[in-house]
Amino acid sequence: MGAVEDAIVVATRKYYKTQENLRAELNKETGQIKAYAVRTIVESSDLVEDPNAQISLEDAKRIDPAAEVGGELRTEKPTEVLGRIAAQLAKQVIFQKVREAERDTIYNEYIGRVSEVINATVKRVEGQDVIVDLGKAEARMPKKEQSRLESFAPGERARVVIVRVEKASKGPQVVVSRAVPELVSHLFQTEVPEIYDNTVVIRAIAREAGERTKIAVMSKDKDVDPVGACVGMKGMRVQSIIRELRGEKIDIIEYHEDAVTFAEKALQPAKVSRVTVLEGHDKHLEVIVDDSQLSLAIGKKGQNVRLAAKLLGWKIDIKSEEEKRQEVEAQMSQVMGQPSTPLDIVPDLEPGIIEKLVAAGITTVEQVADMTPEQLEEIPGVGPKTVEKISIAVNNYFASLDAVPVEEGAAISDETAPAEEQVASDEASIVEEGEIAGEVAALQAEGEEAAAEGEEASGEGEEEVPLGAEDGPPDTDTQSGDLTGLSKEPVDSDESVEELVEEGQYFEAEVVDGVENAPPADEAEVHIHERPVVEGENVPDEELPGEQR
Repeated sequence: MGAVEDAIVVATRKYYKTQENLRAELNKETGQIKAYAVRTIVESSDLVEDPNAQISLEDAKRIDPAAEVGGELRTEKPTEVLGRIAAQLAKQVIFQKVREAERDTIYNEYIGRVSEVINATVKRVEGQDVIVDLGKAEARMPKKEQSRLESFAPGERARVVIVRVEKASKGPQVVVSRAVPELVSHLFQTEVPEIYDNTVVIRAIAREAGERTKIAVMSKDKDVDPVGACVGMKGMRVQSIIRELRGEKIDIIEYHEDAVTFAEKALQPAKVSRVTVLEGHDKHLEVIVDDSQLSLAIGKKGQNVRLAAKLLGWKIDIKSEEEKRQEVEAQMSQVMGQPSTPLDIVPDLEPGIIEKLVAAGITTVEQVADMTPEQLEEIPGVGPKTVEKISIAVNNYFASLDAVPVEEGAAISDETAPAEEQVASDEASIVEEGEIAGEVAALQAEGEEAAAEGEEASGEGEEEVPLGAEDGPPDTDTQSGDLTGLSKEPVDSDESVEELVEEGQYFEAEVVDGVENAPPADEAEVHIHERPVVEGENVPDEELPGEQR
């Protein structure tokens, strides 16, 4: 009805060529249309600013005696005189109003369904945009709202998320997307019953469409594993979601209230050494990883750490163990204090150059050494030649500092040389003394052998005395030479061993055995002397020379 009335107003104004405030009324029962020119009543003619919109009270009473100040005076405009052109104009206005009413209807319907997942049919492809049919309206899916792994053909069905509804001159524009995290959340709710009945809750989702998605889940029931519920038996649940997303990778992480523990889980598959919350910063974490895990923690083009930061809602700085060590060393060096050497100490720096450097706020040699030639040239009054002079002077100064420790080291080596020579001579004298002592010991051993041979030779000329011919019977308790009651063959018994031990012969046997089993270096210094054979002497077989056994 409003569209028809507006059309009559436009047609009437076009016909009468007036700028008056026109108003039309349509009788719903009879269908009769009337048009009126409406003016506001003011108290006097002096207050009338626009004659087409205002009229004085005196003039209004002439037309309508019941007129009052502040009221409206309506003057009817005949509509019977309106022709074909006015009617066609009214028709166009009516069509325009109907289209606007349809646009408002579509806008009001979809503005309340933002973030909702709906099924759509691909209608056509316009450039990089995909036009889909929502049923009552068409929607547009821009390139940035598409996954790089997806391509669409006309007639294909797809699940899309309504991201926004825009008002345009051609009507409302509904924009849909397949790259937002809400699509992944909806797919998990569809595939995982535990999420649908709210046993498992999705706490956070971070997504880069076509690349990777990280989803954090938490279970309200301690007997339900949130990650296992989302994965499903043999990964069936998550695999169906991956197929829907055209092969996009999905990381399912268990949610933790502790930001440190949650960060370690979010950075998987990288292994985190430690996580520290930086004080004085709002939601800022410092993550330290092993040098071999740094690239894995950062991910391809920073994808892994970027998704983890989105998932946590914290800013994350990742550093390797080596970078952290260097940072700590730099902080310690700052705490201990940097050396500061005044510029006056450098002998090759001219006073004019020193004044220019001091005027620029450079007062130490270390500051000059840390500056580049370009930075030095920015100082007023310092050109390329002056920069060259400064570089030569600073280099000569540091070279002179390096030369001092070298000279001190040479002096120390000169002082220690005589001591080393003295030690070497002492060691040589000790070796010579050892060799002389060895020769003396050898001569003594040869002398003892010669004396033993002389005694044996003198013993052969004397008459042998038979055993037991001496006066009195031998003492069997203390002498082992008694042959009475002994068999010709030696008997191996515990008593004989005990006697050998008491007489000290067992110890001698152990010493001889140790010499025989000595290392080759010791055997070379052992002199073995064979005992000469004496006829008639009772000698065990072990002591006989090898040829007579």
